[in-house]
Amino acid sequence: MRRFVLPFVLLLNACVPVTPGDTPSRALPQTSDLPPMKTFGAPRPEAPVKSNNDLALDFIELSFQLESGRDLPVFTRFEGPISVRVTGAPPASLGGDLRRLMHRLRTEAGIDIYEAAPGNSANITIEAVSRAEIRRALPHAACFVVPNITTIREYKPNRRSTRTSWSALRKREKLAIFLPNDASPQEVRDCLHEELAQAIGPLNDLYRLPDSVFNDDNVHTVLTGFDMLMLKAYYAPELRSGMTRGQVALMLPKIFGRINPRGEALPAKFATRTPRAWSDAVQTALGPGANANQRRAAAARALEISQAMGWQDHRRAFAHYANGRLLLSSDPKAAQTHFRAADQYYAATPGATLHRAYVATQLAAYAITRGDGDAAMLILSRHIDEAAQNENAALLSTLLLLRAEALDLQGRTAEARTVRLDSLGWARYGFGSDWAVRAKLREISSLSPLKG
Repeated sequence: MRRFVLPFVLLLNACVPVTPGDTPSRALPQTSDLPPMKTFGAPRPEAPVKSNNDLALDFIELSFQLESGRDLPVFTRFEGPISVRVTGAPPASLGGDLRRLMHRLRTEAGIDIYEAAPGNSANITIEAVSRAEIRRALPHAACFVVPNITTIREYKPNRRSTRTSWSALRKREKLAIFLPNDASPQEVRDCLHEELAQAIGPLNDLYRLPDSVFNDDNVHTVLTGFDMLMLKAYYAPELRSGMTRGQVALMLPKIFGRINPRGEALPAKFATRTPRAWSDAVQTALGPGANANQRRAAAARALEISQAMGWQDHRRAFAHYANGRLLLSSDPKAAQTHFRAADQYYAATPGATLHRAYVATQLAAYAITRGDGDAAMLILSRHIDEAAQNENAALLSTLLLLRAEALDLQGRTAEARTVRLDSLGWARYGFGSDWAVRAKLREISSLSPLKG
C-alpha cells in the first residue's frame, strides 16, 4: 500500500506516513502555456551489490509477513502466465507506463506477464478511480491492492472477510489494484510500480532496505534492480504456492546462487531488524494526529533509538531528517545540522544515493536563502543525474528549479532561464496540473533574496 502522495518528502514539504495495515497499497494537464510534459527514456536500473545470504533473509522477511507485522503461513504467487487489464477511467499516461513496466518485468525478472485483450477478464484488474473513492475504501491510502475482487465497490463490504484476506490466501488467481485517476502522472506511475510488484510478489515493506520500493520511506518510486531480483527469485521454478517458510528458505541458496552469482562471494552484513518503537516514533513525528510538541518528541525518540541500536545506515539518516523537518520553522540552523548529519549517514550507506538527492533539496534551499549560489550549485551538481536515472520527475524538476535560482545568484541569468524552462517539462509529469507546477515554481523562486 502506498501511503504517500509523493515519496519521502513532498520535495521541500514533508510527507505524511500512516500506521500500516494488512492491505498492501502507494491526470495529464489540460492545454496550457507551459512547456510540453517530458517523460523518461530507457530504464537504467542498477543491480544490487549484496551477499546472497542477506538477499535470502530479505526475501523471507518480505514474503512471509504483511506490513502490519502479521505473519503469512504460506508462500503465494501466480502459477502460470499473468494477464493484466485496465478498467475504470484511466488517465492518458497510464497505458504507456503500464506497458513499459510489464516489459521490464518480462525482460529483467523473467515473469510471463501480458496485457489482456480488450473486453477480456484478467488475473489482475487495474481500476482507475478518484482519490476520494480510494480514501472512502481505505483512508490515508494513495492506492492499494486486494485479492479475489475486481472492483472497488466489492471491497468495502468484503473488507474484513476471508475473501480479501492475504493471510487466508493459498494461491493468487485474481486480484485488483486501485489507482487514482485524478493525480499527477508520476503519482499514478509510482502507485502502479509498487502495487503491481506487490500484486505479483512480496507484500511487506522494510525500513532497512535502502534500494527498494518495498520500504516504508518510499524514496524509490520505480522498481529498482533489487526489486527485480526479488521478483525473479519469486518466480523461480524451485518455488510454488503453498510452500512453508522453511521450505522456501531451503531453496533460496540455490536460487540466488543461479540468478546472482556475484553475491556468492560477498560477505553477509546481517542488517538489524527495525524495532516497532522506531517505526512508531517516525509515524508519530511525520504522520497525522499529533501536535507540534508530540511530533518533535517523537522525532527525538526515533533518533535516540537509532543511536541506541548503533545504526550507521539510512535509518539513522532518516531520524536526523525527521528532526530537521520539524525544526525548519523554529530553528533553521539546527535543522541544517540534522540535514547535514542525514547526508553523512546516507553517503555511508550503499544504495542510498537517491536519498541524498532529497536531502540536497533542503541543503541547497538553505544556501539559496543565504544568497550563496556557489554553495547551492556545489550541493546540487552531483544529484541531478541521480534523480533522472531513478525516473523521479518531481525530484528532478525541484533540483533543476533550485539550480536555476543558484545560477541567478551567480549572475548567469540566461543559463538560469534555460534550466528553469527545462525543469517545467519534468514538473508537468511530476506534479501534474498547471497550478501545482506554478505553485512549485513560486515556492522555490521565493527562496532567493533576489526575489525580495
